[in-house]
Amino acid sequence: MRTQVPGWRWRRNPLRRRSDVVEAWTVLVVAVLLFVVAPLAGVAAGLYAHDRAETLARTQRAERHQVHATVVGTASRRLPAAKGDREHPYRAQVRWTEPGKGTRTAMARVPGGTRADDVVTVWFDSRGRSVAPPPSRVAVWQHTVTIGVCAVGGAAGVVLLGHALERRIALRHRLDEWEREWARTGPRWTQPRA
Repeated sequence: MRTQVPGWRWRRNPLRRRSDVVEAWTVLVVAVLLFVVAPLAGVAAGLYAHDRAETLARTQRAERHQVHATVVGTASRRLPAAKGDREHPYRAQVRWTEPGKGTRTAMARVPGGTRADDVVTVWFDSRGRSVAPPPSRVAVWQHTVTIGVCAVGGAAGVVLLGHALERRIALRHRLDEWEREWARTGPRWTQPRA
């Protein structure tokens, strides 16, 4: 049975080695890095990503406009899809009326399963090209959380990798230390007694 004495590596005693003190400090530093610094890095990365994504979304909302259009043609390149697939968009010819500009026709992305004469919502940029809708608030927050979680995971991975490397080096030094000690004390124990 093994008895554990809390904080034995911190106390002064004749059995404490230098490597024990280094290991104790390393564990403390790793704990601080994992539980304080890594989450703060995730929050900082998430806030930065949120600011960038929010700016991009605002810019896209200003540059893009939504149009309710009627599908007048079939898909230009319809991909084979599962029956009832309404998720994968494809391009089709649509027609809509703009105030002051009359009726316009263009190729635009429409939802899967759309047929001729269906009314769809499409987005166009300032040049009249069909584009994806600007990111919603939910998409911005999803991006923020994803970047934050990835930053925490990346920081934790770097810390744990560094800790594993340090442990490997410390083990090598500890084994060398034991070898030197045994070289000093071993001959006294292995000599035949008269």
